[in-house]
Amino acid sequence: MATHLPPIIHHPAFRAEMPAGHRFPMDKFSRLAALLEAEGVAGPGGFVLPEPIDEDSLRLVHDEAYVRGVIDLTLPREIERRVGLPNTESVARRARAAVGGTLAAARLALEHGVACNTAGGSHHAQADTGAGFCVFNDVAVAAARLLEEGRVGQVLVVDLDVHQGDGTARIFENDRRVFTFSMHAEKNFPARKAASDLDIDLADGMGDDEYLAKLEAILPELLRRTAPDLVFFNAGVDPHADDRLGRLKLSDEGLARREAFVLGSCLEREIPVTGVIGGGYDADIDRLAWRHALLHRAARKALEA
Repeated sequence: MATHLPPIIHHPAFRAEMPAGHRFPMDKFSRLAALLEAEGVAGPGGFVLPEPIDEDSLRLVHDEAYVRGVIDLTLPREIERRVGLPNTESVARRARAAVGGTLAAARLALEHGVACNTAGGSHHAQADTGAGFCVFNDVAVAAARLLEEGRVGQVLVVDLDVHQGDGTARIFENDRRVFTFSMHAEKNFPARKAASDLDIDLADGMGDDEYLAKLEAILPELLRRTAPDLVFFNAGVDPHADDRLGRLKLSDEGLARREAFVLGSCLEREIPVTGVIGGGYDADIDRLAWRHALLHRAARKALEA
């Protein structure tokens, strides 16, 4: 495995223009990038700038009509409401840049051992619709593209966002080449859960020690059993006690321990891992960006270990 700073992907388009007062914390993407630059986590070469994803790659997992609706700005109002973001050129550009970022991170992870996006984790997006602030399913598109190219033969998705990765589970429900694992708050969104290959439903109010004990009992055996060529890690920080859309009680320290455990478990087995930031909802954008940066800090430490 490489020993230098991990590649980190960022694009200015990750921050889309939003209506005043919108509840999605869009500023967190630019604030996260500024924080990583200030800390030197991005390395002397700075960020890797991804290419926006091509439409052919999007169509590997999304229906043609849905792809066209997003890009041509013609989504039905019902789907736009389900997504929760306006169907604008800025949001469409952001969605394509974010998917391109996760694919770029995956390619770099195969080369360097680990790479992280400063966006991504849009796991509620399904074949024919987006949902829950998710337009295109970046992890699903990246996995499907690498499988199509023959770069990987088996993929493991480790989704630790507080919400179930229902879109990813549905996209790959009949594809044995992708194993979907989601550990999430049982009573949180979505109300109607999908069937991942492995679902762990967590009770409201679970804290650091119980959460980490569950993860530590599952992940090493899962890595051994699935023997993936690549892991996608959705490091959503919404299990945090202060998150306004979460129902769990993890602390900053608990999240840091989680990131270190997941990345370390992959790298010690020489399994490449791609990190995406997933969900996080806090009125204090600086605090939220700091929390998301735990993933990128952990990636640096894992490569230094």
